[in-house]
Amino acid sequence: MTQEYNGACLCGQVQYQVIGPFEAFHICHCSQCRRSTGSAHASNIFTTKDKIRWLSGEKLVKRFDPDESGVISKAFCTHCGSLVPYISAKSGKLIIPAGGLSEDPEIRPQDNIFWVNRADWYEAIPQAPRFDTFPKK
Repeated sequence: MTQEYNGACLCGQVQYQVIGPFEAFHICHCSQCRRSTGSAHASNIFTTKDKIRWLSGEKLVKRFDPDESGVISKAFCTHCGSLVPYISAKSGKLIIPAGGLSEDPEIRPQDNIFWVNRADWYEAIPQAPRFDTFPKK
């Protein structure tokens, strides 16, 4: 059964809709994904390239394609810098940053890839205290 999911960048100028169900959901710990996201990992959903419809702001999307092979591409809003979906040059798949979706994508991460490359501090995340908002100091 197909389902439509809305997504947007942080500033809201780039908006899109993707169609599920999706093929895969990987949590990637490689150094490129960590640098690209500025976080411990990338959370990417994979599907076919025909499953996206840009609702607004497509002209604000900039794509970075590295000169060297083996380095990942990325697409982002030129106004706020948020990652947005793009077509992988290598696989031809649509890569959707899971954090940009407004609804539950109804798929769960199936694996942690490039686990050996995870950030040294990653293991501390589950044990760190949890707060609903900023902690009070």
